[in-house]
Amino acid sequence: MRWVMRSKIHKATVTQADLNYVGSITIDEDLMDMVGLWPGEKVLVVSNTSGSRLETYVIEGEPGSGVICMNGAAAHRIKVGDRVI
Repeated sequence: MRWVMRSKIHKATVTQADLNYVGSITIDEDLMDMVGLWPGEKVLVVSNTSGSRLETYVIEGEPGSGVICMNGAAAHRIKVGDRVI
């Protein structure tokens, strides 16, 4: 099996964190549409700020909100204000 990158959000800023959520990354639905991400899609998130890397899945945030929210345990590794790709 060969993995390829299909889409990329470059230098977004994490706007929220929710440690009590089960997991995932919440991304503004409009932004997801622009880059072609699907709800539930597995993604690699890399913090340019801390160097942390993790895999999680995407859930839709409110359209037009600009939200990039790290949920669950991932919020311990990638924080509000971090620049991510």
